[in-house]
Amino acid sequence: MANSVRMSVQGLADVEKALDNLSKSVGRTVLRRALRKAAEPMRDRARNLVPVDDGDLRDSIIVGGMLNKSQRSKHRKLTAEERSAIELFVGPSYKLGAGGRHGHLVEFGTAPHVVGGVFAGAQHPGSAPQPFMRPAFDAEARPTIERLKPLLWAEIDRAARRQAKKNGWEV
Repeated sequence: MANSVRMSVQGLADVEKALDNLSKSVGRTVLRRALRKAAEPMRDRARNLVPVDDGDLRDSIIVGGMLNKSQRSKHRKLTAEERSAIELFVGPSYKLGAGGRHGHLVEFGTAPHVVGGVFAGAQHPGSAPQPFMRPAFDAEARPTIERLKPLLWAEIDRAARRQAKKNGWEV
């Protein structure tokens, strides 16, 4: 993907050790929850920046872990080591019925073109780009990383307390 950016968080050895004390599935859940919470302000900023016509595009902007078929084909293949990583995506949802199917056209604009469908043959003048995802990313990328460590600790603590309670240990 030409407009994708990959970040990794390093220097969290103490968090990694704490995650190692949890089962693999619980650790993945902890990571997913913390990442989702850390990314929500980016989603909110994009929702505030997107031009609103009927609100469908704005309402389709989500934090999620799934890509549609077209996006998956363009997403780079993960290495064996990376397959255990947690990936979440922030942007318009392409789920059927969601308003995000035209998000890329709003973000990047369109060139003048001849339309098809009901108005076949009509000349569309194109539209200017109205970026909303990139400015949201630029403003929130660093704060998202900064929010991640305390959120991870809170989720690890919750998971450890849950596990202790489940095992009948005093917390």
